[in-house]
Parts: sequence; C-alpha cells; structure tokens
Amino acid sequence: MRILTDFNDDWLFEGRDRVRLPHNAVELPFSYFDEKAYWRPFTYSKSFQSDPAWEGREVTLRFDGAMANTVVRLNGEIIATHADGYTPFTARLTGRLVPGTNHLSVMVDGTENPAIPPFGNVIDYLTYAGIYREVWLQVTTPVFIKNVKIETPDIASPRAEITAHLSAPEGEVLAVLRDAQGNEVARTSAQAALETRLTLDAPGAALWSVETPALYTLDLTLTTGAGQDTLSTRFGFRKVEFTAEGFRLNGKPIKLRGLNRHQSFPYIGYALGKSAQVKDAEIIKHELRCNIVRTSHYPQSKYFLDACDELGLMVFEEIPGWQHIGDRAWQKASVENVRAMITRDWNHPSIVIWGVRINESQDNHDFYRETNAVAHALDRTRPTGGVRYITDSELLEDVYTMNDFILGNEEQGGNRPRTPLRPQQEVTGLDHPVPYMITEYGGHMYPTKSNDQEQRQAEHVIRHLEVLNAMYGDPQIAGAIGWCAFDYNTHKDFGSGDRICHHGVMDMFREPKFAAYAYASQSEPEEGAVLQPVTFWARGERNIGGVLPLLILTNCDEVELRYGAHPPKRVKPDRERFPHLPHPPVIVDNRIFTKDELGLWGMKWEAGTVTGFVNGKQVAQTHFASDPVATKLDVAPDATRIGPHDSLRVMVRALDQTGHKLPFFPEPVSITVTGPARRIGPGFVPLRAGSTGFWLQAHGAGEITVTVSNDRLGTVVTQIISE
Repeated sequence: MRILTDFNDDWLFEGRDRVRLPHNAVELPFSYFDEKAYWRPFTYSKSFQSDPAWEGREVTLRFDGAMANTVVRLNGEIIATHADGYTPFTARLTGRLVPGTNHLSVMVDGTENPAIPPFGNVIDYLTYAGIYREVWLQVTTPVFIKNVKIETPDIASPRAEITAHLSAPEGEVLAVLRDAQGNEVARTSAQAALETRLTLDAPGAALWSVETPALYTLDLTLTTGAGQDTLSTRFGFRKVEFTAEGFRLNGKPIKLRGLNRHQSFPYIGYALGKSAQVKDAEIIKHELRCNIVRTSHYPQSKYFLDACDELGLMVFEEIPGWQHIGDRAWQKASVENVRAMITRDWNHPSIVIWGVRINESQDNHDFYRETNAVAHALDRTRPTGGVRYITDSELLEDVYTMNDFILGNEEQGGNRPRTPLRPQQEVTGLDHPVPYMITEYGGHMYPTKSNDQEQRQAEHVIRHLEVLNAMYGDPQIAGAIGWCAFDYNTHKDFGSGDRICHHGVMDMFREPKFAAYAYASQSEPEEGAVLQPVTFWARGERNIGGVLPLLILTNCDEVELRYGAHPPKRVKPDRERFPHLPHPPVIVDNRIFTKDELGLWGMKWEAGTVTGFVNGKQVAQTHFASDPVATKLDVAPDATRIGPHDSLRVMVRALDQTGHKLPFFPEPVSITVTGPARRIGPGFVPLRAGSTGFWLQAHGAGEITVTVSNDRLGTVVTQIISE
C-alpha cells in the first residue's frame, strides 16, 4: 500500500536553526523594508534514517512548492532541480539511499532569476524565498499510480471518464466511486496500461454547484505482483460554459462576482499552512460573498483549492507571470508551467477556467498558440482565458479576459466621461461578441487605505459598485473579478512607497474596509442580512461636515435611519442610480433629511440608529454613539482550537461603547504568547484604523496563552488549545 509521510519536521535552516516546514527564509517587517533581503541562496538540510522496509519499493520526496531555483542533494549527489516556485516537483530516492543515516540538502535561491517566469522585469508582488509549502515522503510499490484525471463531460447522464497514469503498464486497475458519506456508487476495473482508461456511470449523481458543492471520491487500486498501490481523489460532476451570452454552470446562467487573491501574509510571506489557506477561501466565500476568485498571478495552495471545492467557490487559475515575456527558453518554461498547473489541479471542480497567458502581457502569437494547445490537449472540459489590459488583442483563448481600468482614466486628462466599463467590442475590436469576462478593475486606479478619510473610502465603495452595476447590466459580460481581496506587500516600484499595495477591499490581516461590503451586500438575505453604513458617524470627518450623503451597503429592501430624538425615516435602495445591482445601496441625502434635521455645523451632534428590514421585518440594526470613547479591547481568534503544527489568525480591535471599531485609535498593544506556539510578527505594534492582527504558529500540543495589553484599555487573556 502507498505510504505518505509528513516530512516537515526537524530541518536545519542555514546550518543553525531547527525549523518546521512550511518556512519563510526571511521574515519581513510589515512595511518600509528592502525586498532584496531574500534575494540570495538559502540552504535547508535534514538527516533521516533509511527504513529497511523500503527495500524493493519506490521512495520519493514530493515538494509542494519552494521558491525558487531549487537544487536537492542526497548524500552530496544532486537528485532533483526545479526552477519554478509555484508548481510541485519530486526527488526520487530509490537506488540512492544508503543503510542507516542519509543526509538531504535543499538549496533555494530567492534571487529573481530572469530566466524563469515570472521574472525578467518588474513585478507587482513579492516572491518570498523558502520551502514555503509542505514536503512529503512517498513510498509505493515499484509500479505505481503517477496521477489520475477525471472528466465529467455529460451531466445529463453523469459519468466519470478516468485516465489513470501509471509508471509502467503492469497489473490491474480497480476504480471505486464513493459519495460524500463513503457509500459505494459504482466500480469497474481494467488491465493496466500507461494510460489506463475507465468509465464509471453515476446516474442520479448530485451536481457540484456554488449552492450545493457535492463532492465524490474516486479510489484507485493498482494490483501487481509486487503488491498494491492506492490513490484517492476528490472531484465533482459539473459542466462549465462561457458563451457570448455569459457564463453557465450546469446549464444555469450565473453572473460571476469575485475578487483577485495573492497568497501572501504579513511578515511570513507565503509560508502559512492549511488553516490559513482554508480561512482565506472562507473569507472570500462567506464574508465577501463572492462566487469566484482568481489566483493572481500563479497556481496557489492545494489547501486553498480544496477549500474552494468544499465551499462552492469557483476559481480562475493562471500561470505565473506579470506583463513580461522572456526569450524562447523562458517561454518554454512557461508552457511547462501550464502543463504542471493543469496536471496538478485538473480534478478540482471549483476551477472553471485556465489562465494560459502571462498577466497583462503583449500579444505573442506562437507562444500563446502553444499554451492554449497544451491546455486543450490536457483538459477538454474547461475553457482557456488570457488576461490582458491592451485592446484589440489577438484572441487565441476561448474567453477574452480583460483587465478594464477605464474607471479612473477621466482623472488623468482623458477625453471621455466617467465610464465604469468599456463596451466589449470597443475592447476586442471584433465585429461580433465573444465569451468575455472582466478580470481586474479598481486597484491602482483608486488605492484606499483602511485608515483613509471617510470620503475617500466612500468613493472607493462607489467605484466598486459602479463596475458591478455595469457588469450586471451587460448580458455579454460573464462576470467581473475586482482587484483585489487583500492588501499585499510589493516591490519598491509599486504601492504607496511603504512596500504595500493598498488595493484590497480588506487589509493584509483580512480586516474589511467599507468596500468589502460592496460585495457582501450583493448576496441574498437568506445568506445573512448585510447592513453597513459607510461612515464613522462624526460631525467633522468629512469636508464641510456631516454624514450626508450617507451610503448604506445592504441587501435589505428598506432601511430606517433615526437621528437623535427626531422621527425616523425609511429609505429604499437607490435603483435609479444602480438599476442593475441585485441589491443597490441605500443613499440618504438632503432629499430625505434636511441639513437642519441632521444638525448644522455648530449644533449638537446626536446618536444614530440604522435598521434594516426585509419584507417588513427587522433583520439587522446598528447603533452609533454621538460621543464614542475607547471602551473595550477586543481579542478575537479565528478559532479556539488549532492543530499541533498549524497556524491561527488573531484579530485585535479597539471598540467604542456601541461595539464599533475606533478608526483613529492609534495606540499600541503589546502581545505575548506562551505555550506551544510562536507569534508571527512583532510583540509591540500600533493599531492601524483601530485594529491589528497576528498569526500563531503552533509547534506542539497543549494550551497556548495569548495576552494582549493596551495602556488605556487594559489586558485581555485568551486561551487556545493546540491538539
């Protein structure tokens, strides 16, 4: 039987520090650092014992991801090299192990090597050095299952068309299909071939969808004279279609509403494991209420994709790259990235389109003809897309995917009025409509920090809403994926000079800005009522003063505003300004409340209450104090239990007496951690926009105690169990 062993403990980093993988070679400050700090080689080493039981078996190390230019040595001999930092690779130990102790050395070079994607020019994100994903020791029979592809082309009569890739054409392959409860649905077998093809019929199988993401498991068993090898793979029955009339999942039209995601985190870069990856998927699905995410601009963690499968969050996955196309050898490496991405991820039902063009690059006919050909040869069930920002671009992909940054160009002296999105055929230059999707907008056109002044944050919200409204109103647009979900560290050439791109609708700790609710509010009330006034509720925060016009992001069908002791007034969503949104915002202005009713400058400022109603019933309410004072230090871990080698986010917030975060409370907090975990990041940090965050990295079982203190708000002690 196949044995897969965690191989992540007890690595020696740079000959001095004992570490567990995943690992970031250089932990960076939050901001204002030199990204060249990790632009050099680093060495990991590990000694391990050869097991006599491995005799006559195939022994392999599998690296899920290492950044980058990796060289693996066993007992001084080079056994594997891998340049790409985003795709997995293996190092074969069979025939090279010695009895007793063996010595493994892995060199990773964080230098941006212009010979491999995404490097060769500037890029707007960081590529943190280190073995930042897990390593596994795999032991199998001499003949084994290398990979399996499962396609579900016919959902009317569901069936799984299976291609099992074997190391040699020997033995018999048994395929068993099981449902989510483990019940057997079907089975079949076939004599082994290098590519063994089997078909399993599953009449009545539940389809994978965003509402009900039904998953099935395929258990493969290869039986040879040397024993059995097994491989289990999850997948889903579903059909995706991009047409000139939009996107369909299982024949049902769906507007794609999503955000882009970088896989980086403060301080530790890429090197957070399963729970952090799963949490990001949960945030995008449940907090931002998106139905699609784009893995900008590289293949991301298998844990993130597994979570997308489970949650019903669709994925646009793309190859590494950012604007630059290198020489022919560079292009060949990029083609191999297409192959590696698809063969790793082709069984994820959440992935609905492959990105096979370097993000925002110029046309290159021969190169992109080849990337598309490879993708189509490997996977006949998904279309390809190619993300560009240029117009009149050659369309070699199945879907014309476009970064449309027209909104904001009116501020650069353009000769056109404010325009959320350009008409499709103005972009493509074609005389007919084609499958079309917007893959970026916003971002650098209107960067917004979490502690920016209220009016800028309100304008940030409006810009996201305007694009979403335009997308929903154009049946030729399959969907729109905004830039971006989370702020991220970047090179000196981008961002706000602090090495941060403040482009997210959430900050780097995944704390929402107001614009996050532009997305959440487009969900249906059955998913939970959304009621988010875009205000700090202060008389003098805005220019001139007051809170009007007051934008309220909501999926309620009516909102009531009460100011002080004045009679409350109810307001409907503004369908005149945003006619196409599923749930337009409520806009309270001088048509509803006069300046006298909300208090002129110099008059007493009053408390406010905002209440949301659906079908006449109150479903949500929020109160604003007229005299907010720092009242509570809130310490909120994502969970109270953690795996012994996993990570956990903890948010810290300063709250007023009504529970609202104090956006301009800058005072620092001290953070100490005792027990089997370490704090990622410094222990004395300021609050930014009233909050900060950190991650715990567990290194054993037991009770973890987190103590957070502020001079004014006191001390909060929280216990978390590592088990």
